[in-house]
Amino acid sequence: MPMRVVFGAGMAAELAREVQRLGAKRPLLISTPGRAEMVRAVAKNVPVAGIYDKAVMHTPVKAVEEARELARSLEADCCVTIGGGSTIGFGKAIALTSSLPVIAVPTTYSGSEMTTIWGISEAGGKKVGRDPKVLPKVVIYDPELTLDLPPATAAASGMNAIAHCAEALYAHDGNPLNNVVAEEGIRALASSLPKVVDKPRDIAARSEALYGAWLAGLSISTTGNAIHHKLCHVLGGFGLPHAETHSIVLPHALHYNRVAAEAMRRIARALQVQDAPGGMWDLEQRLGIPMRLADIGMKESDLERAARLAVQAPYPNPRPVEYAGVRELLRDAYAGRRPG
Repeated sequence: MPMRVVFGAGMAAELAREVQRLGAKRPLLISTPGRAEMVRAVAKNVPVAGIYDKAVMHTPVKAVEEARELARSLEADCCVTIGGGSTIGFGKAIALTSSLPVIAVPTTYSGSEMTTIWGISEAGGKKVGRDPKVLPKVVIYDPELTLDLPPATAAASGMNAIAHCAEALYAHDGNPLNNVVAEEGIRALASSLPKVVDKPRDIAARSEALYGAWLAGLSISTTGNAIHHKLCHVLGGFGLPHAETHSIVLPHALHYNRVAAEAMRRIARALQVQDAPGGMWDLEQRLGIPMRLADIGMKESDLERAARLAVQAPYPNPRPVEYAGVRELLRDAYAGRRPG
């Protein structure tokens, strides 16, 4: 991928140097409201033009316009995003219309920093696209910045990254090299996430999880999305939390696509199990994250509508995307049933 990647414990201290390397003199910092203090500490040596600390989940269009206007008014020449997928999403949204370069410093395992994928929500729906302009110019991975990520949040974020790898393995436009990257991403995350949950301050486990997240973002950056991501985008329009939605849907999406035998074999091997959908469900239960859509705010009365929205526009998927099958998938995910 055409960007610079800096990886290692303590490497966030290189932020000022990376801003200077880009030739930027007026960077805009972007963060969520609760992380503003941490962001200021990380960027203490960076001469910033201003801070936008209102980044929220699903990048709602009104907030995006506010961030874009702030960047214009400050005459910012760079965006520095320090945080998870929501924060990085705002940097991408600004870059989409301004071509400002983005420096991403991820603090979760979303993998968004490695992709050209952007998404903006409006009027109960989410518009998603791809554009090379939104790809960060620099990514700084520092596992020390993930040490305070709560275990439950880390687990859900890591499962979201695993979903990127899984979909890449059965993507219609995948390739052998990408398959190697995606399988290794699943292996690294499946191995490290239980350690992160058991020992949250384990820097080695956090490093391996961040490595897996990097591979996850890389794997999906060059392949198309299938039913898992399409369905999760639909559910995002119902206001469900992003990472938890991906986690809950993933085993059921794998079960739906079990006809993709080679992908399932690779996923099972990475998980060190015999059955990919069941093994993925077992991993999530081991991590202690929500297992039912009902647990994260989905209404049973909305399942039919979600299924219809998911099949409105055709898209490539190993198994035909049909209403009855998608409705069954959603009902299983709503109830939290183990695939099998």
